[in-house]
Amino acid sequence: MTSQTTIDTTGSGGDAPAVPSDATSAKGMRGHPWLTLITVAVGVMMVALDGTIVAIANPAIQKDLKASFADVQWITNGYFLALAVSLITAGKLGDRFGHRQTFLIGVVGFAAASGAIGLSDSIALVVTFRVLQGLFGALLMPAALGLLRATFPAEKLNMAIGIWGMVIGASTAGGPILGGVLVEHVNWQSVFFINVPVGVLAVVLGALILLDHRAKNAPRSFDLLGIALLSAAMFCLVWALIKAPEWGWGDGKTWLFIVASVAGFGLFALWETKVREPLIPLGLFRSVPLSAGVVLMVLMAIAFMGGLFFVTFYLQNVHGMTPIDAGLHLLPLTGMMIVGSPLAGAMITKVGPRIPLAGGMALTALAMYGMSTLDTNTGSGVMSLWFACLGLGLAPVMVGATEVIVGNAPMELSGVAGGLQQAAMQIGGSLGTAVLGAVMASKVDSDLAGNWKDAGLPPLSGANEAAASEAVQVGVAPVPPGTPAAIATKITDVTHDTFISGMSAASLVAAGVAAVAVLVAFLTKKGENAGAGAGAAHI
Repeated sequence: MTSQTTIDTTGSGGDAPAVPSDATSAKGMRGHPWLTLITVAVGVMMVALDGTIVAIANPAIQKDLKASFADVQWITNGYFLALAVSLITAGKLGDRFGHRQTFLIGVVGFAAASGAIGLSDSIALVVTFRVLQGLFGALLMPAALGLLRATFPAEKLNMAIGIWGMVIGASTAGGPILGGVLVEHVNWQSVFFINVPVGVLAVVLGALILLDHRAKNAPRSFDLLGIALLSAAMFCLVWALIKAPEWGWGDGKTWLFIVASVAGFGLFALWETKVREPLIPLGLFRSVPLSAGVVLMVLMAIAFMGGLFFVTFYLQNVHGMTPIDAGLHLLPLTGMMIVGSPLAGAMITKVGPRIPLAGGMALTALAMYGMSTLDTNTGSGVMSLWFACLGLGLAPVMVGATEVIVGNAPMELSGVAGGLQQAAMQIGGSLGTAVLGAVMASKVDSDLAGNWKDAGLPPLSGANEAAASEAVQVGVAPVPPGTPAAIATKITDVTHDTFISGMSAASLVAAGVAAVAVLVAFLTKKGENAGAGAGAAHI
């Protein structure tokens, strides 16, 4: 099915006759495809950056606001939870009211919430505004994809999504570097204040450049029960994944939320078959390529975000690097994503997504295997090789899976498809951190006592053993104050060796997940509806 697109040239949000591409050309900057890409990239950069930049600021926030460790965890968890739960509903809002309006509201709200965090004097306010950041970020991300889908013709869409993916990858990987510089040389508030001028720039560009696009047959009503059921199911799933490392995978509370999530998704699916205008028409998933794209995005995020989680601890706690140095060591990853994303977009346009996606996941599997071989003596050159390999492997997947999902959805559901793509990435990232974290914890628990005994250290027992295990899982040596230097050295060596064994096991699992994703990649194909966009001129 190819949908017609109605373009609101006034920005008012009302229906208007479809405008031919030559009319769009006459508007100058308004609706210019590449300027549209620059505009949405500025907004998306804020959201992607905040996913990692804040982690560097957390210790300073904890000290300044006298917060507990659990409170500080919520600075990250509240943001990701709000983002993951709201993405699909936010995409629907863009389909209904126009992606331009939704994007601008998201940018304004995100920048305002960022400024409010910088002015906050309590941890409760910081967490509250982080949740608002997540909600407004959810409005912004699918709208950006919807605007790209509607603005670029099919032959240029992959290149545009490639650059869009490059911005997300570079912002995500560059967050720790920028965060380290700001926290060390300014203060933790600057990590949030930086979003305000960026948001102002995005709003000004959006007001001048963005042209509203919406499908003529977009749904006019909202599936409120569907929104409630999906939000509840997503909340229970992400909450279980966030809390599982603390509660334990065998704990009744963990499984209560998992079962509640499965029940919620089941009720949602049943309701969607009954309602006249569903939130997500389940017929979308009759498209094997679209479904494969969603699964591929989840698997990619498990391998990438889960694996990368431990690398930051490895660089800082095992090799003793500062946050800035650790970020600089990840530059090969960032650089290859920056270089590889537009190249991947061009390749996918020429040969289709299957071969680049399968090759990208195969390279990702190889990189994760390589990272399983890192040890306490690994030099920067070897690390850089595997990090570069990972970035080069991820680039075509970020681009291709996004195009497969969005391109195989009808134009009137482009926002929902964009929400699906982002939700899949958030769930995959949470799942990867939780599952690979469980692998790490299990390996540390099984190896620590033996390694400790082999080093000739006094036996651990009870609370001391549990506390030591938690510290070792992030590469921190549990050296009590006043410990003699020789004993402290032994504890540090045992800690690093045990952490390395855990990271190696987690990396091998991530490599296996990436290998499975290679097979899924062969089920994808070029978007059937990719040519349904406005096909604006100026390209």
